[in-house]
Amino acid sequence: MGFFSRLFKIKEQDPTSPDTTWAMEDNGSELVLDAEYAATLMTEIDIDAAIASHERWRLQLQDMVNGRSEEVMRPERICQDDRCDLGRWLYGTGRVRLGHYPAFEMLVARHKYFHQQAADVVTLFQSGEQQKAVQLLNSSCRHASNQVLLLLKELKRGLGR
Repeated sequence: MGFFSRLFKIKEQDPTSPDTTWAMEDNGSELVLDAEYAATLMTEIDIDAAIASHERWRLQLQDMVNGRSEEVMRPERICQDDRCDLGRWLYGTGRVRLGHYPAFEMLVARHKYFHQQAADVVTLFQSGEQQKAVQLLNSSCRHASNQVLLLLKELKRGLGR
């Protein structure tokens, strides 16, 4: 069972319970959504688009360190994790809807760490330290990116049930 699958579950609303969209289970870690609300939440961010956008970022960094890109990247902007589509959702609607769950904070933290690592890769590359940039890209930056992608896929799967 996936990480988010354990935390995010969709259950049919009990007609005898109060008409609420959110409910906490006694273990405090399950999100209970009715099917209609889950569909609404999924339309607020296209998780597939967020995954694709994040993967494009990885390729842009890879192209840069391999000398296949003329794009000038600005590390002072890249380190700002609230500027991309996923970041705007994480700090906006996503936080409002899911922010009180510990798993959500993990996604925010991993996303922020990825942006910091990506900015460090660009800084190293632009200062002429291509080998160090490649090493960072292929280690902690790639690991952080993989964690973001995994958490997004688990979130999608958890909300899609």
